[in-house]
Amino acid sequence: MPSLVVHYAFVGLLAATLLGAAFDRRSLLLSLVVVTIPDIDAFIALFSRAGHRTATTNLVIPAILALVLAADLYWRDESYVRTRWGAYGVRVAWFCIVVYAVGHVLFDTVTGGANLLWPIHDEFYVFRGRLELSTRRGIVQTFVEWKPNSGGGSSPSLKSIGNTSTVQMDTGVDPNPGRAEPENVDRIFPVVRGGWQLYVLVTGTLATAARFVVGYDLPEE
Repeated sequence: MPSLVVHYAFVGLLAATLLGAAFDRRSLLLSLVVVTIPDIDAFIALFSRAGHRTATTNLVIPAILALVLAADLYWRDESYVRTRWGAYGVRVAWFCIVVYAVGHVLFDTVTGGANLLWPIHDEFYVFRGRLELSTRRGIVQTFVEWKPNSGGGSSPSLKSIGNTSTVQMDTGVDPNPGRAEPENVDRIFPVVRGGWQLYVLVTGTLATAARFVVGYDLPEE
């Protein structure tokens, strides 16, 4: 599972490439705060089964935020966001919603799983597999399973790993969810786990730093 610093590096990379002229210290700081929010459920897990990667790590929250922002921008006679912060605020607001969904929730889905549709649907999903081109089998993908249905056809299905009654994910805050905590419990707060996470951390951090140095406009020759 990626640590917060890996999430930060990934979001920094997204900000450096997607924010354009809206990229500055304020927008970067706001996006880092937003990508931190989903991990609040690590503390919620201390007193609720709807805990880590469930209560705040889902796609329902950013979907609601997207609807609220769209209503403000396109359905109201005068948009609060556009009036208060202009085009800068509009771009940063949409980016923060993308950060919540892509920079954290979906990132967690490919690195251990997340309860994507909670509380509408209580099921942890994990998105992992492979996509390859075989000279004998053609295109082979294992990310989405195709299950037969009653009509004789088939429908796609993500890999489910259980729900909140069967899945409790450990964290440094709660290393033994649902169980008595040992006296000498080992609380582990990961930084990087695996070469690819280190790669994302280094690349994202350097790209973000380079964006501040290089800027947005081309230098005059």
